[in-house]
Amino acid sequence: MASKFHIDTEEWLHIGVSVVTISLAFSLFRESVFSPDYFWLIFLTVGLGFVLHELAHKWVAIQYGATAYYRASTFGLFAALALAFLTNGSLVFAAPGAVYFHGHVTREQNGKISLAGPLMNLALAIGFGALAVWAPGLRELALTGVSVNAFLGAFNLVPIGMLDGAKVWAWNKTVWLASFVSMIAVLFFFLSV
Repeated sequence: MASKFHIDTEEWLHIGVSVVTISLAFSLFRESVFSPDYFWLIFLTVGLGFVLHELAHKWVAIQYGATAYYRASTFGLFAALALAFLTNGSLVFAAPGAVYFHGHVTREQNGKISLAGPLMNLALAIGFGALAVWAPGLRELALTGVSVNAFLGAFNLVPIGMLDGAKVWAWNKTVWLASFVSMIAVLFFFLSV
């Protein structure tokens, strides 16, 4: 039987610190002068994509009977800011933390838990893309949402180390390929419209 989905105060704190840090990493070093408007644009699009990505992992893990919680990574938070600083915001290490889960899960279940986050980013990228088409006044916000979510999803699907892609790849290479190609296709489709 699945456990109840719950986020405690400590988990919200870890999520909040991660969202602010990754938003700063994406926005702080791109321009010579910090733009609060651009920060809030990134905070909304990155924040939404990041939080829902992590909560999707947690929700699926709980459905398989695992205990799951999000924790920020000191290294990941530092690396996000440091790499953004060193590359003038061109490259961001978008892994400020992760959902950890405890309980017995199969390789397939672990693959599905790992895939849940990138699929959430894919859904958000498509949703922001639709917004770009149907609400031209929100085009900048919408296209930022497309690119940020497609980037987060594709980055997390890279099949190395502790990234989601390694677990999806270990479970099912066809599912991994379809997910990765879909992420890239959505990015190029909406950015060319």
